Amino acid sequence: MRPVRERSARKQAAAPQTLHEKYLQLVNILRFLLPALLLVVANGFELYEHWNEILLFDIQLLGEIFIFGVLGPILVFVWLSYIGVLIKKLAFANRELAQVNATLEKQVAERTATLAVRNQELALANAALTSKNQELRQLDQLKSDFVALVSHELRAPLTTLNGALEMTLHAPEALPEQPRRLLEVMAAESRRLTRFVQTILDLSRLEAGKIKLNPGTVAVKPLLARSVAVTLGETNRPIVWRTAPRIPPAWADEVHLEQIVRNILNNADKYTPPGSPVEIAVSEVSDGIQVDITDHGPGIPAWAQRQIFERFYRQPDADGGVTPGWGLGLYFARALTEAQGGKLTVASPVHVDAQCPGTRFSILLPLAETPMTEACINSD
Repeated sequence: MRPVRERSARKQAAAPQTLHEKYLQLVNILRFLLPALLLVVANGFELYEHWNEILLFDIQLLGEIFIFGVLGPILVFVWLSYIGVLIKKLAFANRELAQVNATLEKQVAERTATLAVRNQELALANAALTSKNQELRQLDQLKSDFVALVSHELRAPLTTLNGALEMTLHAPEALPEQPRRLLEVMAAESRRLTRFVQTILDLSRLEAGKIKLNPGTVAVKPLLARSVAVTLGETNRPIVWRTAPRIPPAWADEVHLEQIVRNILNNADKYTPPGSPVEIAVSEVSDGIQVDITDHGPGIPAWAQRQIFERFYRQPDADGGVTPGWGLGLYFARALTEAQGGKLTVASPVHVDAQCPGTRFSILLPLAETPMTEACINSD
């Protein structure tokens, strides 16, 4: 392919060069022939015109002969010589241009071949990457299926274990103190493991797109009060409420929304020192209903705020340790919120106290489209 292009380039370069040589030869002939012919014709015409009036020193005849018979041929010779010089320059420029074109065509051909090789290598790399991604997706799906299967198989015996422990502890006065305490610890850990298994199952269904949402109108303030009673009722932690008297309902799945709120309340209780309050605010904003849950804990650094919603991430404490937990609550809360068309965001610090700057989690929910007279619900 390349020799054919090079021969074509040489032919294209040779054709203008031969033509220029012909033009140059013609001009070289004419620049001598035309002045000589003009010299003979002009002088002959002048002598013929003034034949009967020839004087030895006829000024008019000598002037005409000089102008038409000498100066004219000289000018024609000079002009044709200049044209010959221009043709030489044009021929040289065309040869240089042909060489440049040939060089450019060669470079373009080489780079095109190199680019074709690179494109082929890139296509192979993309195919390999696609294959690896497919394998990773399959492995991730197998992992999720395995975790869901194990969690599902654990739920039944855990339910039985919880029931047996509850029945045993139904009459604690009939048990000795030490066995009773051991059974209470076992019951607490069994409930904790049950919640973890349920979270894994819900998370697996959510990621697989199989979780069923039943959105509807939700009275936000009663749901918050119920979540606080269940989550923080036994902790005696102060709760500071900041809500408007009348809040329209949100459009959400009530069961999963309560699960989101409980996860955030558990997180606030986990990081807030004993005796410090948890603040709960509800307001109507332009985008819907916003629920703010604010703690008085150590806060979350800016670099960690991008990671707290990742799976299995747990915020290190001041001593470098890790707070107990699974690192799934906030990830699951954000995933559930976004599945219902809402948003879950974080802000820290929110207080001026340097020791306890606090963190605020904000849940933004769509507003239910109902008449205001039926929508406004009083927490009282």
